[in-house]
Amino acid sequence: MKRGTWYANGWRSSRLGGGELVRWFLRLAMAGMIGSYVTGALLGAGFETVVLKDGQRVIGEVVAEKPTALYIDLGYDLLRVPRDQVLRRSKGEDAGSSAYSAPRGVELHSSGFYSSGVLRPSPVKDLVGKFGEAVISIETPSSKGSGFIINDQGCAITNAHVIQGETRVSAILYQNVPGGFARRRVEDVEILAINSFFDLALLRLPLPTDLKPSHVVLGNDDDVNAGEGVFAVGNPFGLERSVSQGIVSNRSRNIEGQLYLQTDTAINPGNSGGPLFNQRGEVIGVTSLGARASVADNLAFAIPVAYVKEFIKHREAFAFDKANPNTGYRYVDPPRRLNPKQPEGLKEQVSGPKTPSKPAGETPRRSGQAGRVDRSGTNG
Repeated sequence: MKRGTWYANGWRSSRLGGGELVRWFLRLAMAGMIGSYVTGALLGAGFETVVLKDGQRVIGEVVAEKPTALYIDLGYDLLRVPRDQVLRRSKGEDAGSSAYSAPRGVELHSSGFYSSGVLRPSPVKDLVGKFGEAVISIETPSSKGSGFIINDQGCAITNAHVIQGETRVSAILYQNVPGGFARRRVEDVEILAINSFFDLALLRLPLPTDLKPSHVVLGNDDDVNAGEGVFAVGNPFGLERSVSQGIVSNRSRNIEGQLYLQTDTAINPGNSGGPLFNQRGEVIGVTSLGARASVADNLAFAIPVAYVKEFIKHREAFAFDKANPNTGYRYVDPPRRLNPKQPEGLKEQVSGPKTPSKPAGETPRRSGQAGRVDRSGTNG
């Protein structure tokens, strides 16, 4: 039988005996095992997984690190990766890379009330132009604030303290037109739900048929990290369409039992209720608090988007009814004391313990009634 052997320059015919054929296959098998072992050793020793901000991964050996770029050996070519596009690095295969959300577009939530997704990073200028129509101005007879539209039906989110105690609410929308934005005022905005503890309110704008503004995309709290760039759009001091930029200073700051995103983005009165965007244009928070300039600089806080999603999910529990004085934030005051005199049991004792006198007509307490509380002098 005619047999052959594979050489680097091609296939050559030869006559191999049975023993030589077995030895030839053994040598091939050993070469494959050794090659796999060497490849695995190199992968564990010198190879890295570089995760980029757009969700892509590059696996290779980092052969050079420059101030502005990394140079990765792919085995057949060198790849230059800008440092500002690197999200993280890890040795060998990145087992936790699946935790990072790759760009997947926009998806409508099952509730139909908002859209979520992971977008691609873009310059702030482009993101403001894309989502600028979704940011609105909120006005009441006593206050002004900001808000943002979350769906095609005109539902919007703002802070509860922007509309606190008010039932007449209006909104100003900004439409993209050649050369800038056109203002459109919408009256009789409906309050759907309000949660004073989370400081969130859900509104519905009665949109005219010719008005179809864009809406925002809600992001994910798990993708928020300290040091990442963010920007806010709102109406501080009535200055419409103001954009301020900064970073996330801390992703979980506890203030009076509620978690906030701390940021150095400028937040002033009038920004309340507006969106805090990340560098992909996703809303990651609702701007709510800011320190006065006389107290501190570059210190502001935003309500995390997770609270917004929970509020929308349980909106029926916080449903607003303007005919009900107890809805959302109003509660009936407790009854006042009818007896203006100081309670007998609270009178200051001059010296030593003193048994308070019992009102006339009260049955004396028996020794067998040890478990009963003597409430004399505490009424009122």
